[in-house]
Amino acid sequence: MKTTLSTLAMAAAVFGAAPAVAAPEAYALDASHSQVLFSYNHLGYSTTHGMFSGFEGEIVFDAEDPAASSVTVSMPTRSMMTGWEARFEHFMSEDFFGAGEDDMITFTSTGIEVTGEDTALITGDLTLNGITRQVVLDATLNAASTHPMEGREWLGFDATTTLIRSDYDLGMFAPAIGDEVLVEISIEAGKSE
Repeated sequence: MKTTLSTLAMAAAVFGAAPAVAAPEAYALDASHSQVLFSYNHLGYSTTHGMFSGFEGEIVFDAEDPAASSVTVSMPTRSMMTGWEARFEHFMSEDFFGAGEDDMITFTSTGIEVTGEDTALITGDLTLNGITRQVVLDATLNAASTHPMEGREWLGFDATTTLIRSDYDLGMFAPAIGDEVLVEISIEAGKSE
């Protein structure tokens, strides 16, 4: 579900937001301003929310050939925040992730389709709970400019996708508890120094 955070940065490059350069440029995710939110229906009574943060990733942007750009992201499964310790422990149990301290969620982009001046569909491989599946992020470039405090090029993106949790062997209690999980990503990335 955390999938996806750094892929949004790649979208900015695709939209021509980064300054034109002769060689590919690397951008590092700003983990302090990047989150992956997820939500699902709980028995028809409410929408339950959670979040991942504290992940790492890099975007390599090729201004001359944006389709040749790439993005990779990784985050610990146990970085999930649910707001309730018992829910977190249940999600980390064998009923769901069975997650140890070293278990990771990863995303690697495989393609980009520009759909507008500041929008794109970003396809990539999401590995979640040891299962890899292709996902498509509907991404929007929010801003591309010199960061007022960092003094270097900065990108900001939002993206959404929907995952089917049973596709990742996380389907306990489905369909009573929603099998569809809405994923909302908001990230920032700064040009590597």
